[in-house]
Amino acid sequence: MTRISGRIVTPDAVVRGHLDLDGDLITAIVPDDSAGDDVIVPGFVDLHCHGGGGHTFTTGSADAARGAAGFHLRHGTTTILASLVSSPFELMRSAVLAYRPLVDEGVIAGIHFEGPYLSAVRCGAQNPDHLRDPAMAEITEMIKIGEGAVRMMTVAPELPGALEAISHLAGNGVLAAIGHTDATYDQTHAGVAAGATVATHLFNGMRPPHHREPGPVVGLLSSTVAVELIADNIHLHPGMLAFAARDAGPDRSVLVTDAMDATGMPDGQYELGGQEVVVADRVARLASNGSIAGSTLTMDVALRNAVAAGLPLVDAAAMASTTPARLLGLSDRLGALVPGLRADLVVLSPDLTLKSVIRAGESV
Repeated sequence: MTRISGRIVTPDAVVRGHLDLDGDLITAIVPDDSAGDDVIVPGFVDLHCHGGGGHTFTTGSADAARGAAGFHLRHGTTTILASLVSSPFELMRSAVLAYRPLVDEGVIAGIHFEGPYLSAVRCGAQNPDHLRDPAMAEITEMIKIGEGAVRMMTVAPELPGALEAISHLAGNGVLAAIGHTDATYDQTHAGVAAGATVATHLFNGMRPPHHREPGPVVGLLSSTVAVELIADNIHLHPGMLAFAARDAGPDRSVLVTDAMDATGMPDGQYELGGQEVVVADRVARLASNGSIAGSTLTMDVALRNAVAAGLPLVDAAAMASTTPARLLGLSDRLGALVPGLRADLVVLSPDLTLKSVIRAGESV
């Protein structure tokens, strides 16, 4: 048996005591006021990540995907989706085939296609050359050959055929997400009614709110979907992060990194979806027009930033782990520090700096 001591962040409270592990499972939480001041949170679950440590998920390379997943694992992300950007169908198809064995091995939890069925008006750092209207033949084939590996797809609901695509995704166990959209408030709600359950990086890549046309941001916050929030203090001001998280609540708010391969790497020139990206002082931007191009964020820093923005530690831990695990249908296995769940946990110092990571009972 392994025992980890400190302030244990459970779904309901912070308990000072001991977390007992037996093999790959959590077996008990034993209160003890004499336990140390380390902070123990569940292993992070990142629904939206394009790479890190010089490795990318966006090219369909299994070796690169292993490297990216390994980098983020060392920063506490014990469950991760491999996110691609808008790409030709041939690349999307080959990525599904290449990543399916990694899902079977548990290296990644599945694939997230951020595009290509997105708004050209709100494409952000997505390559406009690859954007197109939803193609049911493509979606159907990827779901079929993925055999459960395709877990999420971002779609702009105002595009022709988008509502049918969203409904088809939801009906086949794939999280349909709304993002990179110029939709009206009503079009956004139509997407939710069709089956969308996630908002891809709320605010970013979306028509801004207006008091006479609330648009997708207010449409999504006023719905039942879970909202992704990039807590790097670049994509969102800390005040806006706190506002959105409090409005949606921890059960509907999800911390994500949207990290690219430059995460953890020196400033310089990189590539994303066939476009040149320049990273300077940890900010990634397209060389062509200055659009923010993903992030250099890790989930441990996202948690720390969320708490610094004023969110309770219990809520921030839920946003980083419990809520995304539930969206993936994994809450019966992981995502919280509860006896009987998999022993995925991150040990932080009192100032929330990462100290160690344990996945399935094994130290990383």
